[in-house]
Amino acid sequence: MPLNIKENLLSILDRVVRDNERCVVTTKGGNAVIVSEEAWNSLMETLYILSDPEMLSSIEEAESEYPNGCVEWRECLKDTE
Repeated sequence: MPLNIKENLLSILDRVVRDNERCVVTTKGGNAVIVSEEAWNSLMETLYILSDPEMLSSIEEAESEYPNGCVEWRECLKDTE
């Protein structure tokens, strides 16, 4: 159910932070999204990693070495020792 942001701003912000939800605010001029600082930082870190060719190559290499993933991270570390 849509909420009136003018009347509910503090409760909306509390819910965004508490539940790590996003809130889409619709206006006549377009939409905006409110996210928690934690979600924002996570997005920025992901963008940074994916924009770095060396990091991306390292991720792709790891994915090719473990195509089915690792069930337990300690098992993956054993292969690197």
